[in-house]
Amino acid sequence: MTAKVVGPTAAGVEAAGRVLASGGLVAFPTETVYGLGANALDEAAVRRIFAVKERPLSDPLIVHVAAPDDAKPLVDLGEGTPAAAAFAALAEAFWPGPLTLVCPARPHLPKCLSAGTGTVGVRCPAHPLARRLIAAAGVPVAAPSANKFGHVSPTTAQHVLDDLGAEEISVLDAGPTGGACAHGIESTVVGVAADGALTLHRRGAVAREKIEAVAKPLGAKVAVADAYKK
Repeated sequence: MTAKVVGPTAAGVEAAGRVLASGGLVAFPTETVYGLGANALDEAAVRRIFAVKERPLSDPLIVHVAAPDDAKPLVDLGEGTPAAAAFAALAEAFWPGPLTLVCPARPHLPKCLSAGTGTVGVRCPAHPLARRLIAAAGVPVAAPSANKFGHVSPTTAQHVLDDLGAEEISVLDAGPTGGACAHGIESTVVGVAADGALTLHRRGAVAREKIEAVAKPLGAKVAVADAYKK
C-alpha cells in the first residue's frame, strides 16, 4: 500500500495541509462523503485527481473552501446583481453544508476544473475537519469523491484505502467517532445563472423544497435539469 494515513490531530491536519499546498493529493472527510482533494489553483495537481480516479476530463470538479467568503474570489457574479443576491442567499442558508453552487468562474482558475464550461462549482463543507484542512492548506481545494470513477462513494477512510490504497495520496482519517459523512450522499448541486435563475443539477443532501423556499422571496425561478430527475 502506498497511501499514507494521518490522524485528525493538529499535527496530522497541518501535515495534510502541507501535502495539498505542495501539489499532493489528500483524501479527507466531509459531512457527505470522503473527497480526494488537490490545490484548486494548481492545474497539475488538479489533473492528478483525474488520473488517480480514472475520471474523464469532461466531468468537472467541485472546489471546497474553508469559509463562505473564501468562495467570492473564485466566482464572477458582479456586484449587486440578481446572481450575486441568489448566491448570497443560498450560501447564508446552507453553508457550511452540503450544497454546491455552480457559477461563472474567475479566469485565473484552471480550465480543467470546469471541463471548459466557464463555470465552477463551489462549496463550504460543514465538517470541521474538512474546514481545518482547507485552512491549513491555505488554498481552495478541488475534491470529487475519493474513489475510482463509477465506484461507490466512500464514507470511511477504509473505503478510500480499499479503492485508492495503491495510489500516492494521503488519507486524513476522521476515525470511527469523528462525525464524518453523516449524510452519506453527495452535495446537492445548484446552478446560478447571470439573471439569478437557479437550476437543480444533482440530487443530494439538501432537498429541492428547501432550495425553492430560499429562492421564493428573491423571485428567482428554479428549473430542474434532466440529470436531477433521474
